[in-house]
Amino acid sequence: MKNIELLAPAGSFEKAKIAFMYGADAIYCGTPKLSLRSRSELQDNELEKTIKYAHSLGKRVHVAINIYAWDETYEEIKKQVKELNDLKVDAIIVADGGVVDVVREYAPNTEIHISTQANTVSYHTCNFWHRNGAKRIILGRELNKEQIKDIMKNKSEDIDIEIFAHGALCFGYSGRCFLSEFLSGRSGNLGDCAQSCRWAYNVYVEETNNPGNLMPVETDENGTYIFSSKDLCLIKEIPEIIDMGIDSIKIEGRLKTEYYLATVINAYRNAIDDYIQNPNEFKPEKYIKELEKTKTRGLTTFYFNDRNNKDFQDYSGRQYNSDYEFGGKVIEEVEDKVLIEIRNKLSIGDTLELIIPNKVEPLQFNIDILWDSETLEEIKTVNPGRAEQKVILKIPEKVEKGWIIRRKK
Repeated sequence: MKNIELLAPAGSFEKAKIAFMYGADAIYCGTPKLSLRSRSELQDNELEKTIKYAHSLGKRVHVAINIYAWDETYEEIKKQVKELNDLKVDAIIVADGGVVDVVREYAPNTEIHISTQANTVSYHTCNFWHRNGAKRIILGRELNKEQIKDIMKNKSEDIDIEIFAHGALCFGYSGRCFLSEFLSGRSGNLGDCAQSCRWAYNVYVEETNNPGNLMPVETDENGTYIFSSKDLCLIKEIPEIIDMGIDSIKIEGRLKTEYYLATVINAYRNAIDDYIQNPNEFKPEKYIKELEKTKTRGLTTFYFNDRNNKDFQDYSGRQYNSDYEFGGKVIEEVEDKVLIEIRNKLSIGDTLELIIPNKVEPLQFNIDILWDSETLEEIKTVNPGRAEQKVILKIPEKVEKGWIIRRKK
């Protein structure tokens, strides 16, 4: 069975370390100002550290320069591409044909990956990009599985195909949207999306026979979030995705927390490995159970199984998961105790779950005793009142630095 790459987001060096720890084969990140998540990008020194760290593990780093570039942007693009070439990044993700030319000229030995922003939805377009230097195509999320299979059958043999498997869906076509720029002056195509599709809207229709009289359009009492989509989740479809020969599956979320990354990456890592090792015993329910412990808008397969699927809008505008939250991160073992950096309030009696790499089910335990990390005195509760607030507790399992702990509310 063909191996498949698990590609995860990383908005910082620390998040990259979490991604690799929990099973990512590669991470993708962005450059300041030139990718579609300009508020969560690695600065040059962090990027260099990330690349060196990844390569020491035999892992890969893909960097996005996937804006639609204006002419005045190209000097900065050339500068960034030269720097990425010197840093020996594994791939550069691009959407704009002009940027493709820059990468071919200034980083000739670096793989070119065509972003989903380029709206590639046919094998003809895949082959066009391949003739123009692309090594990989990240397909548009609008495709269903039959269309993807057709692309896999007819594309050039030596071009890789990547698809999104999990995360937020854009209102716009393949992520190209002008709603944010129109309403807030922040262009999603230049990396500064205001996520206007998540806002609440009221829609009115003017009566034909009574100009000026506006009638509200309502789906139900929560029907104002008319552009907001549920989150994509294809973990149940992992067997089909692997069987059709996809080269890489991508998790969305460079702005997400370390807790989100640990949970989602770990679930997909285990799902992939379990199916490859024992295809007949693949049971997705246990992975779904873990994914539902993250903050999400509700889950959908979007068009993957059915182009006529209408169940992907979230009219409530709420994010779900009222039962769990980010508890903390392991810093180090202190004799028979563990020093953790907390992310939410912890108290005696709380139920915690330790997310263990390469294990689907977390280790659940209760807090019986807490110690102040500085005075070593016993305490009843601790709040994240200052940066890097730490506490000492006992965990009934040998732990490693960086492991994530969730708290049951």
